[in-house]
Amino acid sequence: MRNVIWVLFLTLTVLCKGANADITPLIHTPEQAQTAKDIIDKLSENHYRKINVDDTLSALLFDNYFSNIDPLKSYLTQSDIDEFTQFKYRFDDALLEADLAPGFDVYNRFRARMNEQLNANVALLKSDFQFDFLKDEMLSTGKDKRSWAKSKYEADDYWRKRIKDALLRLILSGKEPESARELLIKRYTNQIKQLDQQDSDDAFQFFINALTEIYDPHTSYLSPRRLENFNIAMSLSLEGIGAVLQKEDEFTKVVRIVPAGPADKEASLRAGDKIIGVGQGESADMVDVIGWRLDDVVELIRGKKDTLVRLEVITGATENSDQNQIISIIREKVRLEEQAAQSEVLEIPFDDNNFKIGVINIPAFYMDFEAYRARNPDFKSTTRDVQNLLVELQEKNVDGIILDLRNNGGGSLLEATGLTDLFIDPGPVVQIRHANQRISRDQRSRRRPFYNGPLIVLVNRLSASASEIFAGAIQDYGRGLVLGSPSFGKGTVQVMAPLRRGQLKFTESKFYRVSGNSTQHRGVIPDIEFPSYYDKDDIGESSQDYALPWDSIHAVNHTTHNKINKVVVDLKALHDIRISTEPDWQFMLDEIELINEQRNIDELTLHKEQREELQKKREEKILNIENKRRQALSIETFANYIELQTFREKTKDEDLDTTSDKRDPLLKEAGMLLLDFININSSLTTAKLVKNASN
Repeated sequence: MRNVIWVLFLTLTVLCKGANADITPLIHTPEQAQTAKDIIDKLSENHYRKINVDDTLSALLFDNYFSNIDPLKSYLTQSDIDEFTQFKYRFDDALLEADLAPGFDVYNRFRARMNEQLNANVALLKSDFQFDFLKDEMLSTGKDKRSWAKSKYEADDYWRKRIKDALLRLILSGKEPESARELLIKRYTNQIKQLDQQDSDDAFQFFINALTEIYDPHTSYLSPRRLENFNIAMSLSLEGIGAVLQKEDEFTKVVRIVPAGPADKEASLRAGDKIIGVGQGESADMVDVIGWRLDDVVELIRGKKDTLVRLEVITGATENSDQNQIISIIREKVRLEEQAAQSEVLEIPFDDNNFKIGVINIPAFYMDFEAYRARNPDFKSTTRDVQNLLVELQEKNVDGIILDLRNNGGGSLLEATGLTDLFIDPGPVVQIRHANQRISRDQRSRRRPFYNGPLIVLVNRLSASASEIFAGAIQDYGRGLVLGSPSFGKGTVQVMAPLRRGQLKFTESKFYRVSGNSTQHRGVIPDIEFPSYYDKDDIGESSQDYALPWDSIHAVNHTTHNKINKVVVDLKALHDIRISTEPDWQFMLDEIELINEQRNIDELTLHKEQREELQKKREEKILNIENKRRQALSIETFANYIELQTFREKTKDEDLDTTSDKRDPLLKEAGMLLLDFININSSLTTAKLVKNASN
C-alpha cells in the first residue's frame, strides 16, 4: 500500500509542478555544427584507428551516448529509448551534414527527465512520507544488471529505494534522520540548479565525446573551459591537491595521484576512490558533490596555497558499505624537484648474512625542458638523477638495485629512452607505429651500460606509458626481473589539433616493444606477479570499452643479457614458500580479499538492522586480519575495532617503529627475490657499477 501511495504522490507532484519547474531546451549553434564536422574530418584522416563514418559507427554512437548520458539507467525510460531508436542509424548522416539536432534532441529529453525526477525527489523528502527501514527489500547496485524502466511504477519504485538507501547510509554514518533528509534535499536541489545552468557547450561536449570515445578512450574534444583545466593539469601551475579526476556515474572518481603532490604526500587518497563531499578548512560544512559537474568539483577542490581542503571519499575498502573516509589535504603546487628520483638502502638478512639492496624510487619521467633549452648544464632529468643515485649507492656497496616504478604514470619518452640507456647494451628501446603505418625506431640506447649489476624493476597497475616502455625494454633485453602486477596498458601517443572552438586531442601512434609486442591494453606482464589492491576491471586500459587492442609487429634485433625465463620457475618456488609464512604479505592478501568482497556486492539490503549487522561483521573482519598479523609479529593485539581505529588515527601522521607498523611487503619481497636471483646466478654477485668509456 505504501508503494501505491508513493507512486500516486509522485504522479501528482509531476502534474502539479507548474511551468516554473520546466527546463529550457538547449539549441546548438552553427559554429558547434561546423566544429563537429571538422572533428569528423580530422579523426577520419589522422586517428590511428581507421573507422568509417557509417551505420556501424552510428549504432555504436547511439549505444555509447545513452550509456554515458544515463549510466545508471535512472532517468530515461524504455519508451524514450524506443522513440529515439529512429536515430540509431542516422547519427552518421547527421554528423556528415553538420547537423547536431538528433544529439541535442536526446540531451534535451534527458535533461527534462532528470529535472522532473529531481523535483519529485525534493517534493517527496519535503513531504511527510516516511520510509520503512525495517522492511525486507533490496536495492540493485550493479549498473550492468539494470535495464531501462518499462513503466512509471517501475521507475518510481527504483527511486524510492534509491532515496531510502541514501538516507540509510547517512543515518548509519551518524547523521540524525531529519539532518539526513535535509542533506538529500540540498543534494537534489543543487543538482537541479546545476542542470539549469547547463548551456549548449555542455550538450555539445557530451554528444561529441560519446563519438570520440569510440575511436579510443584518450581521444576527446576539449571545449574552451575544459581546455583551460587541461592546460592547468599539464602545467601543474595552480594550487590544488595533485590528483587527476574524472566523472563516473554520479561520482567524481580519482584516476591518478600526481607523484610528489599534496595527495601523494598525505598518502590516504588512492586511484579508484570516489569523492562525495568537499569541505574548506578544518570546520566548514562538507559540501555534498554527488551528481555535480566535474568542472565544478575541481573548482571547489582548488584553492590558495597552504590552505586545507577536506574530502569525503568512498574508498575501495569501504565500497558498498556505510562508512566513508574524511581526508584532509594541504593545497600546494607540485614542484619538479619534489618529483625527483630518490634512493634508500634496504638491509636484508639472507643465509646468515646481511645484504644491502639499493632502491631507487622514480615517481615520473621528468625533464626540466626550459633549463635544457637554455643549455643549463645542471638541468634536472630522470636519467641524470638516477645516474647520480647509482653512483651514491655504489659507494654504499649495495649488492643489487631495485627500480621502483609503482604508480609512475609516465612522462617524457626521451627520459624513458635515456634511463633505459643506463642499463642495456646499444640497441633500440621502443618502436612507434604511426597512423600512416610508418614505423620509427629512433629511440635507442647508444652506449654500454652504466650499471650492469643485478636489477629488478617493480611495477603495478598504475605504472603507465613511459614506465611500460622502460620495463618492457628491460624485460625484452633480459636485463633484469620485472616484478609486480600487470601495468596499466597505455601504449598510445596523443597529439592536439586546433578547432574553430576548443581543441581535439586524438591518438596518433602506438608503442611497440623491441620484441614486437604492444604495451597497449595488456601492459607489461611481470616475470613474477604480485597481488594488487587495484581492480583491473576498474583501473587500467583494459577497463575501457573502446581501448585500442593489443597486437604485435615484427621484432627488431637486440641483445639478451640474461636468460631470465630459465630461472623464473626456481625463483617462483622460493617466492611461494617465503610468502606463505610472511605476516605482512598474508595481511595484504586478507585485506585485498576483504576489499574484493565489498566490490563484488551487487545488491544491498534496505533493512536498517541487517545493514548494521553487515557493518559489524565487516569491522570484525578488519579487526581479525589486523590482529592475525600482529600475533604473527608478536605485537600487542587490539581488544576491539574502536581501539584499532583510535590507534590508526593517532599514528596516521607519525613515523612508526617497523615492529608495529605495516612495512611494504612488496618491496621487501622484491629485495628477497633479487637476492635469490643473485644466489642462483652466482656470476652476477661480482657485478659492479661501470661507466661508459665515453663519460
